[in-house]
Amino acid sequence: VLGFERKPYKDRAFSCAEIQTKERFGHGIYEARFRTDTGSGLNAAFFTYIGPQNGQPHDEIDFEALTRNTSRIEVNTYVDGKPHNGGKVDVAGGTDGGFNDYAIVWEPERIRWYVNGALVHEATEAPLPGHPQKIFFSFWGTETLNEWMGAFDDPGRRLSFEVERVSFTGLGEECQFPESIACGLE
Repeated sequence: VLGFERKPYKDRAFSCAEIQTKERFGHGIYEARFRTDTGSGLNAAFFTYIGPQNGQPHDEIDFEALTRNTSRIEVNTYVDGKPHNGGKVDVAGGTDGGFNDYAIVWEPERIRWYVNGALVHEATEAPLPGHPQKIFFSFWGTETLNEWMGAFDDPGRRLSFEVERVSFTGLGEECQFPESIACGLE
């Protein structure tokens, strides 16, 4: 569980959370089962990323839930720090209504995003990310991206982003659990 709460950190009134893998992964199937909280000004994200601090250009593949509207989730890629292939997709019941399954299928010539087993977005036009990346989960807010995320409104309680499962399956490898999108992909 990643939290966002009124817990002072340095000169800030709130603290947020991010976790990442140490290992980098390339083409394959990235899956997570999670549930977000709700509230304006927050971003709950499951994504892959590599960047200058790792000696690489900024490449990224995203699922980002802007929790002011939990009925949709944003998908996107970044190549050399520039956004490409973005879109917003509906999530039946909302990202906060219960646990949902999210999957990114990253192949050399395309990227596909799935929600609860259904294909919701596809990117086939260059440029596509090309560098192995770490897997991240983050739950954060800001005072500077109000137009995109909404103004933060303190709910007076701890907010959470719950992750039930995460996995990576290399292309062509056996699926790891019965609910995996990898079990039925061609």
